[in-house]
Amino acid sequence: MPKSNRPFDEVGEPALAVQTERLGLLAVAGARAYRIPAPVAVYGVPGLDCRFLVHSQFPVHAMAFHPALPLLAVGTGRYDGGYFFEGELLLLHLETGESRSLIEHEIGRQVLGLEWLDEQALQVLMAPPDDWQDERARLEGHIAVVHRGDWNAVPARSLTGLDLAGPRVPAPRPDGRAAARRLLAEVSAAWRLQRTGRADDL
Repeated sequence: MPKSNRPFDEVGEPALAVQTERLGLLAVAGARAYRIPAPVAVYGVPGLDCRFLVHSQFPVHAMAFHPALPLLAVGTGRYDGGYFFEGELLLLHLETGESRSLIEHEIGRQVLGLEWLDEQALQVLMAPPDDWQDERARLEGHIAVVHRGDWNAVPARSLTGLDLAGPRVPAPRPDGRAAARRLLAEVSAAWRLQRTGRADDL
């Protein structure tokens, strides 16, 4: 993708950012208004060239780089305003740019947290499927560990309800905006220093 004169123009206001030193990459999700697709951009570090740009139909709550493969897991979702917590678990291939939505059910699940436990196990924290007679639906959720031998080969729409079944746990709703702004400020300063010799140059 062409380089911008300013870093992170593709995402605007950041909602979440994660970095991997192993791959020299930075993933940034942008904040968007209700029902406006949220951008997810992957940048090279320190040059901040935008390698990939995809869009999620839901707000992004979690991202995690695979510990060995060139993959980024992206957790998204929202409350639909009346009953369901809907969302997606996206898997972005960091060499081809291919993006797959992994949850089988058409409504999906609101994914709140992601952590790779090892090369084959992904821990997924989700909101409950809905809030029917559930006063703690916005405070608690379900946690599952999904195992796959080769995450490169996981097909779209292949994670079933059984894969995502897990115990009820506390599930605070994440807000990564402040941490994202701090991280982007740090890498932006290094980017400006590399380009101009001044870390505070605008």
